[in-house]
Amino acid sequence: MPASFQILGTGQLLELQRKLRAAGHENIRSSMQRRIRRAAEPLRNDLQSTVRGLSIQSAGRGAGKRGGPSPTTRPLRASIAQAIRISVRTGGNPGARVWLDKGLLPPDIPMGVVNRLNEGRLRHPVFGNKRRWAQQNTTPLWWDKTVRKHTPRITSEVARVLDDVRRRIE
Repeated sequence: MPASFQILGTGQLLELQRKLRAAGHENIRSSMQRRIRRAAEPLRNDLQSTVRGLSIQSAGRGAGKRGGPSPTTRPLRASIAQAIRISVRTGGNPGARVWLDKGLLPPDIPMGVVNRLNEGRLRHPVFGNKRRWAQQNTTPLWWDKTVRKHTPRITSEVARVLDDVRRRIE
């Protein structure tokens, strides 16, 4: 699976969470969650647009081979993009996480397909016929490269949010 991306400063976040609970500042906690979520939203949006625009090339049909329309009306890339989610927790294991929700993928798209898409190749049976297989290629590591591009910005943004909250409660 494309690795879920997490921003964790567990020591800082846990200590801050204890102080927030002791101080009883519910509005500061919700504000912190909202700001951390906002910091992660550009990453989610970029991942969604990257997967929607991902070019998937086929080796092509051989001479004399038949082709035809896709048996499914649901686009693969759009389905994957819709399953990308953000979760923010300030409780036991605090942090922000951008991940692919398996429950939101259609049943005929297993997680293995998404994993191999991130590896740069997609091998599948031709129209469900398990005796004939096709391979398609795409840009490898699209998930990882997108996450790497956003990591410094998100890390600094979350650190700034934590500093702001710490200043408000101390």
